[in-house]
Amino acid sequence: MNPLVAPEASSREAGSTALSVNVNKVALLRNTRHLGIPSVVRAAECALQAGADGITVHPRPDERHIRAHDVHDLAALMKLWPAAEYNLEGNPFHNLMAFIRAVRPHQATFVPDSEGQFTSDHGWNLAADGARVRPLIDECRSLGVRVSLFMDAEPAAMPLARAAGADRVELYTEPYAAAFGTPGEAPQLERFAAAARAAAAAGLGVNAGHDLNRSNLGAFLRAVPGVREVSIGHALVADALELGMAEAVRDYQRAIRAAFAPGPRARA
Repeated sequence: MNPLVAPEASSREAGSTALSVNVNKVALLRNTRHLGIPSVVRAAECALQAGADGITVHPRPDERHIRAHDVHDLAALMKLWPAAEYNLEGNPFHNLMAFIRAVRPHQATFVPDSEGQFTSDHGWNLAADGARVRPLIDECRSLGVRVSLFMDAEPAAMPLARAAGADRVELYTEPYAAAFGTPGEAPQLERFAAAARAAAAAGLGVNAGHDLNRSNLGAFLRAVPGVREVSIGHALVADALELGMAEAVRDYQRAIRAAFAPGPRARA
C-alpha cells in the first residue's frame, strides 16, 4: 500500500462502524434562498460536536446543493477536527478530481453518476471502466487520499475493484433499503453479506450508503460483516428536522452501538 495514503481512523473501537454525515441536503435547502442559511459548515460542526465520525459531501457539476466554496469551507472546518474524516464523493471524470487535488480529503468515493443524474443509483462496471479509473485512483493515493469505489453488491466485482487500485468499496444499499420489512429483506442481506465477504477476501475495506436510516441500519450492520463506515445524508437530515442535528446524530450512533452490543439483538 502506498505509504502516503491516509491511515485508517484509530478512534473507532474494533468491530464498530464510523458514521459519516452527508450534508448535501442542508446545502439544497440553503440554495432555495440567497440568505446563506442554513449554514452547511454550522450543520457539519453540530454533527461533529454530537459525535459524528466524519463529514461527506457530493459536489455535483450543476451545484444543485454543494457548491465549490462549501468544499473548501468544510476542509477548513475539518482541520479543527483531526480525529474526524472528510469524504468527497462524485464522478472523477467530472469535477471531483479538482477538489481532491485542492483539499486532499481523507477519502474520495468515486461514483459513476451522469452529470444530470437525480441521485446515485448504480455502482461501477469495472469490466468497462476499470482501466480508465485506475490512473485517477493512483493519483489520489499519491496525494495521500484513500479511494473507495461505489459498487453494487456483486461479489464477483470485488476483485476488479481491488485490481483497479481501490482501498475500499462503498456498497450501494438502496436495494436493501427498498426490501427492508418485506420478504425480500433476508435475501438482500445475504447478498450484501456475500459482497462484503468477497471484498474482505480481496483485501478491500467495506463502506455502505444510500437510503440507510434509523430503522434499517441496525439490521444491516448485524448481517453484513466488517462495515467500516456508513455515509448517511437524506434520512439523517430529515430526522434532524424533527430531532435537531445533534440528537439525530446521537440517535444514529446509538443504533450503531446497539447493532454491535453483546447479547440478544432485537431490531433497532
